[in-house]
Amino acid sequence: MNLQWFPGHMARTRKMMAESLKITDVAAELIDARLPLSSRNPEIDKILEGKPRILVLNKIDMADDKATALWIKYFKNKGLNVIAVNSVTGKGLEKISAVLDTALESKRARDAARGINRSVKMMVCGIPNVGKSSFINKIAGRAGAKAENRPGVTKDKQWIRLKDGIELLDMPGVLWPKFDSEKVALRLAFTGAIKDETMDIEELACKLLSFLSENYETALCGRYKLESANGKPGYEILEDICKKRGFLLGKGEYDYYRCANIVLNEFRDCKIGKFTLEFPENQKDVI
Repeated sequence: MNLQWFPGHMARTRKMMAESLKITDVAAELIDARLPLSSRNPEIDKILEGKPRILVLNKIDMADDKATALWIKYFKNKGLNVIAVNSVTGKGLEKISAVLDTALESKRARDAARGINRSVKMMVCGIPNVGKSSFINKIAGRAGAKAENRPGVTKDKQWIRLKDGIELLDMPGVLWPKFDSEKVALRLAFTGAIKDETMDIEELACKLLSFLSENYETALCGRYKLESANGKPGYEILEDICKKRGFLLGKGEYDYYRCANIVLNEFRDCKIGKFTLEFPENQKDVI
C-alpha cells in the first residue's frame, strides 16, 4: 500500500513556518485526539524548538472519552501546556486564555519590564485535517479561515485578528516526507489526513475493520448488524457488510469498493462510534 503523500506546498510550508516564527510569540500545535502521537509531525517539534507552545487536543467529540483523559494526563506529565477541545461546538476553548497566560508568562514579564504592551501573535499549526481552520473560526466567531473536512485545504498562511488583542496566523497543514512506521501512516489514512486518492481504499478499509473488530467489536457489530467480528480478518468483515447492505455488482459479485468507501466515511463521520486509535500506556500500538 502506498501511504506516502508529500505535495510540493508542504515543503514550502515548512520554510514558511520557520520564517514566520520570527514574528510570532507563541505556537498552538493542533493534534487529533483520536491519534495524539501519530498526528504530531516530528518536524514541527524541530521547527518550534525554543518557542512557547500550547498543545491543542482537537476533535475530542470523535475520540474515546476515557482515552482522551489519559492523553491529557500523559502530556501534562511531560510538562506541556495542553487543552482538549471540540472546535465545532467550542467545548474547551474557554480554557485557552489561561493556557496562553502560562505559556507566555516569562515573555510577558520581560515585556512589562521594558514597558511593552502589544498584541499576542500566535501561529496555529499541525498536520492536514486536524481542524486548524475550524479552531480559528470558532475563536474568531466568524468564517475567516477556510474549513473543510479534507486534507490540504489551506494553501497559504492567513492572519486572523481577534478582539482580545490576539492575532492568529493560520498555517497550511504539513506532513513529513517519509513515514517511518506503517502503523502511523495507517492511523493518519483512517482519519483522512492523507488523501484517499493516493491509496488502495479496499485494503485501507479492511485494515480499519480489523482494528475495530479487535478493539471496538460491540460498536462495529451494532452499526452493521453483524453477529460477530472478533477474530475475523478485515476482508471477511467487509464481505459480511456487503451482504448485510446488499452491495452487489451482479452474478454474485460484491461491490467491495463501494462498501469500503462507506465504511471509511462512516468511521470519519462517527456513525460507527467514538474511537481512539492509540493509547498512552507505554505508547501502546493497537493496529
